Amino acid sequence: MMRSRIAVGLAAAALATVGFAAPASAADEASLSVLHGIPDTPVDVYVNGALTIDDFQPGDLAGPLALPAGDYQVALTAPDAADASAPVLGPITLSLAANTSYTAVAHLTEAGAPTAKLFTNDTSTTTAGEGRLTVRHVAAAPAVDVLAGGAAVIEGLTNPNEATLNLPAGTVSAAVALAGTTDPVLGPTDVNVAEGTLTIVYAWGSAADSNLALAVQTVDGLHGNPNGVNTGSAGLVAEETGAGSMPALLLAGGLLLAGGITVVVRRRAAHAQS
Repeated sequence: MMRSRIAVGLAAAALATVGFAAPASAADEASLSVLHGIPDTPVDVYVNGALTIDDFQPGDLAGPLALPAGDYQVALTAPDAADASAPVLGPITLSLAANTSYTAVAHLTEAGAPTAKLFTNDTSTTTAGEGRLTVRHVAAAPAVDVLAGGAAVIEGLTNPNEATLNLPAGTVSAAVALAGTTDPVLGPTDVNVAEGTLTIVYAWGSAADSNLALAVQTVDGLHGNPNGVNTGSAGLVAEETGAGSMPALLLAGGLLLAGGITVVVRRRAAHAQS
């Protein structure tokens, strides 16, 4: 239901801005997924000053949506705000390039303050027999290492950064430790790496508030047509860590703390002219 509301809002926004210009072809479009992961913070989403999404709840993950390339401006307000004059976050400008896959995340900094970041998803072609795993740390939590076979394969990953591994398709046993240590705080955990698929793992929320949760997004077609926008799918893992698991930041081979409320966008009027 939330995904359809977002799709309708974005489609209406795009139509309102582009007017009667010819529809963009697939080669002129970007792919955008959106995630809301700031705990305990429902919001209204304004695009170019107009209410686009009402009562967007933490944990909602939607997309991908195909949008005309261009700039989109977003502000997040408290629910039922009269307008966007007193945003909780923003206004933020998102610049989307054609034939590119994005995930926009408004998240918590390591210190717990709301912020936002637009991630570009790596949809470059993978070698036959391989898949790609991206892990993103955008939560209120410290740096971590990702371990495989007891050795660090990703070191010192900090908020709001990401790390990507190309791996043989199959199941990978991975664990997460605080940076510079080898004593797992989570795992080992089995992670499925599918051939020709980008798997993006987020852990969002706040370690200090014991409300970390996990979200997983997949983008397939990495063996497909390089001239098309890979879209894939998004799914929310609605698990939260308990009060005693503060450093249990991540979950498998790369689950990173990500606090993510992602953003719904509309094309700015400045780019409405064809």
